[in-house]
Amino acid sequence: MSISARSSEALARRFGTPLYVYDGDALLARYERFRKAFAARETLLCYAFKANPLAALARLLARAGAGCDVVSGGELARALAAGFAPERVVFSGVGKTDDELRAGLRAGLLAFNVESAEELARLARTAARLKRRAPFAVRVNPDIRAGGHAHIVTGLAETKFGVEAAEALALYRRAARSPWLRAAGLQCHLGSQILSPAPYRRALARATALLGAIAAPLGHLDLGGGMGIGYDGGPGLSPEALARALLPGLRGLPQRLVLEPGRWLVGPVGALLTRVVARKTTSRRRFVVVDAGMNDLLRPALYGARHRVVAVRPRRGAISAADIVGPVCETADFLARGVRLGPAQRGDVLAVLDAGAYGSSMGSQYNSRPRPAEVVVRGGRARLARRRETMGDLVRHEL
Repeated sequence: MSISARSSEALARRFGTPLYVYDGDALLARYERFRKAFAARETLLCYAFKANPLAALARLLARAGAGCDVVSGGELARALAAGFAPERVVFSGVGKTDDELRAGLRAGLLAFNVESAEELARLARTAARLKRRAPFAVRVNPDIRAGGHAHIVTGLAETKFGVEAAEALALYRRAARSPWLRAAGLQCHLGSQILSPAPYRRALARATALLGAIAAPLGHLDLGGGMGIGYDGGPGLSPEALARALLPGLRGLPQRLVLEPGRWLVGPVGALLTRVVARKTTSRRRFVVVDAGMNDLLRPALYGARHRVVAVRPRRGAISAADIVGPVCETADFLARGVRLGPAQRGDVLAVLDAGAYGSSMGSQYNSRPRPAEVVVRGGRARLARRRETMGDLVRHEL
């Protein structure tokens, strides 16, 4: 994120804290870089909407020509409202309800990524009732370990996602007998925060072997998302490296390539601004207590994720390790541990970097804490994209 310290401090004063800030220009630049890396082959980039569904960011990507990957009926409704063309939307997820299947069929999506035999049967029945042929891609589980944490590894046979290759082949054969199903593609997804192209290369090899056994003429091959970023300040997995790994193996295949980047696009363009509210030191730890908590940024508590935290206006003085903790009544409520930080005074603004993905989207009102405001900056101009919740919002839907 290229927003300056001075601008960050001004935004914190203007909009309050905690505050999510996104660089819209940087988001579009990252999308364009990814698109150019795969320009040698017809490729559809479907933004993984779960990473950050903020309408102001989604509209930027939709207008730039991106597709979208959704995992719920709510995400589908929001994606369509943001302007994503239905024929560029894929619907993933292991637990689609009948209502969600109906909504997707009525919208006219590119494909449902089917994850079980039961789902395929329900999709056929739903399509028959609506008299609309359903495009689908079976999500094959390639049994490849990849991902930054056990909770975000999805490509192993012991996870709930997808089906194994033999079952996938059987599902395509079964679907060929239904007038209400149309085999549109083949899909797999390995996990999240993957930093090497090697697992994608292995997944491609297993997917192409399966393609050769499927009789149906499939229109696309979807290799999922999960491309990781450098939370430590490093480069992460570059789209250029991914393209070098995948494009040679795709030569001669007629299918359009579909990729589902989410974190890679939006993660580095966002930061969470938070103010210091207290400091304390025990015989073992130095704590800096801030006004953002695990309800605002869950990743550290849930995954042990590490985000860089910096002082927007660093003070002179000795630098020492500090735990950046929030006000939520849980020991797990921390934003970062062991951060090398100089003196911090009450009221100082800290920035939690690379927080654009799976930050606000995983937020909650735990401890009855209203969720923070969100701001998008473009061309140096900041616009409020989501207002801060009020105390009234906490009980708005209660009877």
